Amino acid sequence: MKKYFAHLRPLERRLTIGVLVILLLVLNYVFIWPHFSDWGNLRHRSDDAQRKLKLYQTAIAQRPAYEAQITKLESGGDFVALEDQSVNMMRTIQSQSAQSGVGIVNAGRQITRTNDAFFVEQIQNINVLANDKQLVDFLFKLGSGASTIRVRDLELQPDAAKQNLNANIRHVASYQKIAPVAGPKASPAASPKTAPVAGPKITSTATATNLKPATAKAK
Repeated sequence: MKKYFAHLRPLERRLTIGVLVILLLVLNYVFIWPHFSDWGNLRHRSDDAQRKLKLYQTAIAQRPAYEAQITKLESGGDFVALEDQSVNMMRTIQSQSAQSGVGIVNAGRQITRTNDAFFVEQIQNINVLANDKQLVDFLFKLGSGASTIRVRDLELQPDAAKQNLNANIRHVASYQKIAPVAGPKASPAASPKTAPVAGPKITSTATATNLKPATAKAK
């Protein structure tokens, strides 16, 4: 290499060195400079992985709480068979309206929604006629019991005589989708085994003898 430079003229040497410098710059630009940020990217990915790991570990640690909530949701409310839910809901509404003195003018067709993971929703639209006290009593008692019926929409307007309220009510009832699993039945307590009563031990006091009965000789 030195001999090659020794035979070059000064201008050629400068030109050769310039070409080598440019070549080195190009090689650095193509192969080295793009990787200057690799260490930072690696640290960023490591930090993201640590955050995800911590998030997953936190979620795993909360698994018992989630399972307890699922069990609570599955066991909430009374289970009613799907074919009986419509009748059960309407019967509850009619029973409470009779107790509160609310007159049902019209009842629409029920809508069933099953897209919830734990409950089946039954939606019932009714039109009622009552005064304010009767209507409040009806809605309060219907929602405070164990019927799982709630009011989603309520429209009020006075009737033609301006004496009562004409209300359009949308009721929603939530019923369990899966019947609760019955707990294990308690096995009846095993009765203590009674030891056999030993009867009185009979011991024979008679001893076997080989003596033959004596015979009387006739005189």
